[in-house]
Amino acid sequence: MPSTAPATIPSAAPSAAPPTAIACDIFCAVIDNFGDIGVCWRLARQLASEHGWQVRVFVDDLHAFQKLCPSVALDRARQTVGGIVVEHWHTPAHAGDTLEVADVVIEAFACELPPVYVSAMARRERAPVWINLEYLSAEDWVADFHLRPSPHPRYPLVKTFFFPGLGLGTGGVLKERHLDAARAAFEASPAAREAWWLKTVGRAPPPAAATVVSLFAYENLAVDSLLEQWRDRAEPVVLLVPEGRISGALARFFGMPSFSAGAHAECGGLRAHGLPFTEQSSYDALLWASDLNFVRGEDSFVRAQWAGKPFVWHIYPQADDAHLPKLDAALAHYARTLPADARAALAGFWHAWNGAGEPDWAALRRHHPALQRRAAEWAGELAQVGDLAGNLALFTKTQLK
Repeated sequence: MPSTAPATIPSAAPSAAPPTAIACDIFCAVIDNFGDIGVCWRLARQLASEHGWQVRVFVDDLHAFQKLCPSVALDRARQTVGGIVVEHWHTPAHAGDTLEVADVVIEAFACELPPVYVSAMARRERAPVWINLEYLSAEDWVADFHLRPSPHPRYPLVKTFFFPGLGLGTGGVLKERHLDAARAAFEASPAAREAWWLKTVGRAPPPAAATVVSLFAYENLAVDSLLEQWRDRAEPVVLLVPEGRISGALARFFGMPSFSAGAHAECGGLRAHGLPFTEQSSYDALLWASDLNFVRGEDSFVRAQWAGKPFVWHIYPQADDAHLPKLDAALAHYARTLPADARAALAGFWHAWNGAGEPDWAALRRHHPALQRRAAEWAGELAQVGDLAGNLALFTKTQLK
């Protein structure tokens, strides 16, 4: 991939070569888990593949990055992965081997840009479009603050707040153009689904009578109760568990030393399979193969919505239960048109899974048909907001004119 655009680009005559692609630098500090780099990497790939941008990603934790993208090398300060330049942002002052400043600079999740890079931005002949990409929230105030400018206190630079969201007037969420077609092809092909089960689980798909559940969550006090309910039900449950922070609870429940990738266990009506930590490019198929998905954080929460299947969200916990209003705001969008009893069952389960009460699997399962209809309907509604990468590209192009 060509190097990032220099700070000053000579003007070209009207009959010259095609215009230079928009250059974009994305800065990502991995605070906890994988959500930060997960969102940034999806955004980088989409801006490059669908919008033709030249993208560099500065990330401070290559180990977390490698979990989502195994081709990332841990020992390289600079590398190119899938046509995107990856810089190991290894100290707060590091801005790569060059101070070439991109046309668009994305500061993800309020990470602090290196001061040397900000001063270079100010010296650029034409100031870059500076975006502060915020965390996803479904709260109503997001639309009021989306695209608000924030002048720098010392430099002639303006930062624009870009808020992902679930409603109109926000930046939307990430969605690749090919995603719906890929999901439809998977769901329409018994051969593709069987191949996925054999490759991922090492076994043929379960019978149609079984409920397939994917479980991706933080440590959770409610998990023991839920595992017991699955064990005691007449209807079989097949559980798919990517290796992670919930694995220890599975090991304790089944009396095993660990529940890592390749583990299999059965107890009553419950059969569970341990999967490797799923790299980003393969995660969607896990959601498509399941009847209900437990997801956590931001990235998997968004992917579950595009999967068109009922899901349960484990929001990132915050002090003083500050996360619960955010959970309720998402429920207000997602469950808006559900019948009252189905909406109550879903809300009760989501709250229990996030520390308020005990999960009632029977109630949730009883309303599965209504939840399935709403999941498909919601994916269509969410698409009307526009996808995050497309909305961001459109905004920045208006600023670069």
